[in-house]
Amino acid sequence: MKDQTVAFFDSTFDEALALTREARDYLTHREPEERKKMSPAERMAMSCETMRLTARLTQIMAWLLVQKAVHAGEMTREEAAAEEYRLSGKEVCEETAPPVEGAQLQPRLLDLLERSHKLYQRVARLDAMQDRPSRPSLQG
Repeated sequence: MKDQTVAFFDSTFDEALALTREARDYLTHREPEERKKMSPAERMAMSCETMRLTARLTQIMAWLLVQKAVHAGEMTREEAAAEEYRLSGKEVCEETAPPVEGAQLQPRLLDLLERSHKLYQRVARLDAMQDRPSRPSLQG
């Protein structure tokens, strides 16, 4: 069972890292070109949504790195359950409504936002599992 948990964690970590790299590449190369063609309202919406994307990915990666430290024996589960190591930013990261009504976002940004939101929700469920009491050991 432990190997399945580690495999699941590794795949989630790899997915988050790949999404973070995709977002970085988009924000570095494509977004500045798209921004030049937008109205002020669309630029404002894009700025807000790219900050939301960055916030989600930062929170996800920070939480996953803490979990990686637990799996490596560098931290205990109890330490990782402390408030400062929990997933945060829910107010910003769980929101999906654009901040500027009527502004059109680029399809690539919309895709990154949707995928980051789904990943954030999945990690939030994993984070919430830390609040459950642990099962008693089956060792006799």
